[in-house]
Amino acid sequence: MKRAGILGGAFNPPHQGHLRLAELALNQLELDDVRFIPTARSPHKVVAEDSPSDQARLALLQAALAGFCGACRIETLELERGGASYTVDTLEALSQREPDTCWILLLGSDQLAGLSAWRRMDRVLELASLAISPRPGYDPALPAAFAERARERWSGAPGEIVRLSGTELDLASSHLRECLRDGETCTGISSQVAAVIHRENYYR
Repeated sequence: MKRAGILGGAFNPPHQGHLRLAELALNQLELDDVRFIPTARSPHKVVAEDSPSDQARLALLQAALAGFCGACRIETLELERGGASYTVDTLEALSQREPDTCWILLLGSDQLAGLSAWRRMDRVLELASLAISPRPGYDPALPAAFAERARERWSGAPGEIVRLSGTELDLASSHLRECLRDGETCTGISSQVAAVIHRENYYR
């Protein structure tokens, strides 16, 4: 069975923290690849007024991954589907398309508190496992409802929750957007992504 990581998000903009998380997952979970999946619209976040279009965000992600890692690729099924992007719908589609693949979602600890509110979380855990990477300022402890799913190592089976190392990068897309709006120099964005942002005058 193939082992694949899923890293979803708005990537608004994509930054080095996203890339570092993919690297950690590839090495620590022994993955064959990592799929970056840009959302069409997150059901849990308000879209920033100055956000570029879906196609612009896709172009930024393509720039971020250019020459980065042959085991990382972009899946556009949420952008193609449109509307609110629910993880369960994406997993259903991927599992149907690739029944010989084991899936694991790559998450930061900032997402732990909201796991119970995910649509059809029981089905999500029938289709995939979770890998949690700690983020500064967020409790890394699993909510009680998920504690029994904790494992030391991912077996490849769905429904397990394992730990990843932290990226050691305290980066957030919201903060980077503020820097870009104010015309400040932003660390944490690759030169390729910065070039596209400045050329197209995004976030201004």
